[in-house]
Amino acid sequence: MTDLLSELLSSRDWLLADGATGTQLFAMGLQAGDAPELWNANEPVKIRDLYSGPVDAGSDIFLTNSFGGSASRLKLHNAQSRVRELNRMAAEIGREVADASGRKVVVAGSVGPTGEIFVPMGEMTHELAVEQFHEQAEGLKEGGADVCWLETISAPEEYKAAAEAFALAGMPWCGTMSFDTAGRTMMGVTSSAMADMVDELPTPPIAFGANCGTGSSDLLRTVLGFAAQGTTRPIIAKGNAGIPKYVDGHICYDGTPDLMAKYAIMARNSGASIIGGCCGTQPKHLTHMRAALENSERGERPTLEQITQELGAFSSANDGTGDSAALPAKRRTRRRKT
Repeated sequence: MTDLLSELLSSRDWLLADGATGTQLFAMGLQAGDAPELWNANEPVKIRDLYSGPVDAGSDIFLTNSFGGSASRLKLHNAQSRVRELNRMAAEIGREVADASGRKVVVAGSVGPTGEIFVPMGEMTHELAVEQFHEQAEGLKEGGADVCWLETISAPEEYKAAAEAFALAGMPWCGTMSFDTAGRTMMGVTSSAMADMVDELPTPPIAFGANCGTGSSDLLRTVLGFAAQGTTRPIIAKGNAGIPKYVDGHICYDGTPDLMAKYAIMARNSGASIIGGCCGTQPKHLTHMRAALENSERGERPTLEQITQELGAFSSANDGTGDSAALPAKRRTRRRKT
């Protein structure tokens, strides 16, 4: 049987994914240091509202509130025994929202990094990572998720472990990495290396790409890197809504709905088939992104100069592969996914 995401990709030139999870949850009252996944059990109405926002804005895909739902992450909140339960609840609420939408909407079970360092530098082994990701995937599957969605990964070892775990659960999947360190992931992976890795996996993802990182300009440069490898696999672009600023004790993003609409068009033209937002991206941004995509045709791939003219300067002078962007870089600080 063909999974829903593959079905939609075969019939559409692009799909709109969702925006930020953390940004929205903090606006709903989540406190720093709290586990968002506990809200699946304690605040199900708020989680339903979280999912309804992007669906009402026109998203074809939305991610569940399970980013930190692994045993390693939940252990920080003494909830490691509730992995399967909390992931199942995250997907169940999502299934209700998707089924009530009146159209085909993909429930993507979000799976984030374990937060652990792999051996020999750390203590996380391949076997333990597979076990943790498998447990999380089984919960998402039980709750009705259409696909597992690996995101914000830095280490290739973790990406490969998740791929094996999703295969054990019999779940189709997608996977993105975060290129936040001068065009590379924190563990040194380049866009070309990721494209090669994905093609070599025994059970490759339906789609792969980049999320979060620094600004949307950097993310599009990474997407161009994927496309340059000649991949035929759908590419995912989920960039942040501008640059973060600290205002009145809160992190705010300066990306306007109009800027994100331009980003969406340029993401599609750069080669992405699944386009969404990450940190700071709200339903109001998604509405403009959808309208922009619906009212324009796929065009030529933008140049690096065109990207910076529309979206702002790159955060580094090169794309991580050693090829100079030949454009001025703007220094930015690294941050966690919100």
